[in-house]
Amino acid sequence: MGAQAAVADYKIDLDHTYATFAIDHNGASINRARFDEVSGSVRFDKEAKTGAIDIVVQTASVYSGSKGFDEHLRAPDLFDSARHPTMRFVSDRLVFDGERLVEVPGQITLLGQTHPLTLKALQFRCYPNTRAKTEACGGDFEAVLDRTLWGMDYLVKAGMPKTVRIGATIEGFKQ
Repeated sequence: MGAQAAVADYKIDLDHTYATFAIDHNGASINRARFDEVSGSVRFDKEAKTGAIDIVVQTASVYSGSKGFDEHLRAPDLFDSARHPTMRFVSDRLVFDGERLVEVPGQITLLGQTHPLTLKALQFRCYPNTRAKTEACGGDFEAVLDRTLWGMDYLVKAGMPKTVRIGATIEGFKQ
């Protein structure tokens, strides 16, 4: 008889989970912002190196440090937070190279459209968390996406880049 799978559910730690983006601003600087309201679930089997991730980001929670820029980011020509209050990343596969998690292929839904997106794992680790009194697993991930695939075309014809670097910092506690 084979060993039983060690699949575990992890509750997202809201204090250590957020999403970010960075986009070139006229070749002079990089505009950066983060989304502070992120929720979701993670299932992970360390032995089998399998798992699933379902992360939901509240687009109105965007914070750039500039009230005016934040309001514009929520507007119809960008995240359109009134009509599309969430973006969602879903994956049912983790890709390992030996013991190291290297990528998480999935689908991201933004502005009502869903397209493939693979998050590259910059780091990932599980450890005993003394504060939560359970195991925590967390990682830092990034990808580059073409925002026009989702219809976010604001200022592209004026020369603003189509590509946006996104990041996800995710940590969860074993349940």
